[in-house]
Amino acid sequence: MTERYAVFGNPIGHSKSPTIHTMFARETGQPLTYEAILAPVDAFEASFKEFAANNGRGANVTVPFKEQAFLLCDELSEQAKLAGAVNTLSVLADGKIRGDNTDGVGLVADLQRNLGCLVGLDVLLVGAGGAARGCILPLLQSGIAKLTIVNRTQTKAESLAELFWGYGTVEALPINHTGKSYDVIINSTSSSLSGDVPNISINTITPQTVCYDMMYSKQPTAFNLWAAAQGASQTIDGLGMLVGQAAESFNIWRKAKPLVEPVLTQLRAEL
Repeated sequence: MTERYAVFGNPIGHSKSPTIHTMFARETGQPLTYEAILAPVDAFEASFKEFAANNGRGANVTVPFKEQAFLLCDELSEQAKLAGAVNTLSVLADGKIRGDNTDGVGLVADLQRNLGCLVGLDVLLVGAGGAARGCILPLLQSGIAKLTIVNRTQTKAESLAELFWGYGTVEALPINHTGKSYDVIINSTSSSLSGDVPNISINTITPQTVCYDMMYSKQPTAFNLWAAAQGASQTIDGLGMLVGQAAESFNIWRKAKPLVEPVLTQLRAEL
């Protein structure tokens, strides 16, 4: 029987995961199916367990179930523990459920694809929610020199900096501080969805600064338009992060690392 994989969310109709993983399976010659499953908001656990009982071997998890998926797991990767959320579930041979978080690996892979080596870079992370928290460990492990976290509520940024202090050099500053510029600025907030821009100072951007928005759309995001207007050297949206985190999930399940470029090219054309 062909092994089943899926993405769980609510809503889920917009998900690009079935397209991405079907292309990965074709490219790597892996016999599997991948579907989108709309789980009831109050019945994610039951929905996943029914899937697992019917030859479901692994699943991606999106809004609003990443924290519920975390609680469902029998074992967790270090990255998932620190993120406090799971986006990749694996059903192990003994029936236990393992949770991983591949969002940060996807972000770092996309930054490296665009910029090359990240060692020694000074990085500003805007936002202190789940998207930010899921990416901090892989960023620190990539060899960056320092990570500065800013957030509208500064105490949340300070809590994150404290949580990750033992893994690298991390600090929290006021969101509108004007004291320094950065090599890379990452917007982990969803501000671009409403056409808004975080309240960071224009002094954080120089002609050498690369700006990255985790959101993506057909046109440049609000944050990237603003960054370009301030003279940023390059702006990147989050479509590559989406494909990168999917590639890492696929590799966890199938022990095969697919190429992201062909998938990224197709998705970009379909936006």
